[in-house]
Amino acid sequence: MLDDFFTRAIVAGIGVALIAGPLGCFIVWRRLAYFGDTLSHAALLGVALAFLLQVDITLSVFVVSAAIAVGLLVLRRDATLSSDALLGLLSHSALALGLVVLGFLTWVRIDLIGLLFGDILAVSRWEIAIIYAGGLIVLVALVWIWRPLFAATVNRELAEAEGLNPARADLVFMLLMALVIAIAMKIIGVLLITALLIIPAAAARQFARAPEQMAVLAAVFGAVSVVLGLLGSLQWDTPSGPSIVVAAVIIFVVSLSPLAGIAGRRRLAEGKART
Repeated sequence: MLDDFFTRAIVAGIGVALIAGPLGCFIVWRRLAYFGDTLSHAALLGVALAFLLQVDITLSVFVVSAAIAVGLLVLRRDATLSSDALLGLLSHSALALGLVVLGFLTWVRIDLIGLLFGDILAVSRWEIAIIYAGGLIVLVALVWIWRPLFAATVNRELAEAEGLNPARADLVFMLLMALVIAIAMKIIGVLLITALLIIPAAAARQFARAPEQMAVLAAVFGAVSVVLGLLGSLQWDTPSGPSIVVAAVIIFVVSLSPLAGIAGRRRLAEGKART
């Protein structure tokens, strides 16, 4: 079954979507889109260091992204700069440093287009195994920190008063984001990872009645985006990664239709009825 490259692409893409959807909900709720961009830019530095040190690319990207995430937590706690300023500093610094390191690797031929926009059609069975094994770790960890992370999203002071340790939840969440970036880089590329995290979650928000339902819908919409994007790519010979993102955008636009508005008003009415 997995001998066909298109089948492998669909299986791998769905695996990434199932991971990205629930995490993307917290990005939307916390307005952390720029944080996703920062980690995706750091991924390029991870790739450069992997070639320089002759280590596994996925491992290198995870280590660099995790270091950036932890660095952000430390700087945000101690520095006087705002969070978006710190994100901008880390994002562009990591991207520039990665490009400089790649410039020194004159003996290595690097497909920058593939790194930036992904090459899902070239995914291997081993990479699929990494996606699903890593995805299982991410989802189990997310279930573990769901309550304190969501409580801190709604009201951090109240979460701290209840002893839920939101600081630990924040750290685990950022490490999970770094792991997802490392896993998804091969599939969607460093420039489009954030889109797969944000757009399905934004579309799911129009229909969900509860946070958990939004997480499930985001994963479903992401998986549908993968299938539709790959089918469109096959039909019209367009780049696979951007085609997946375009499919996600179409789903988001549909979610803004009057039908979705009716569903949203019905959801609000049901919520009021319960109270």
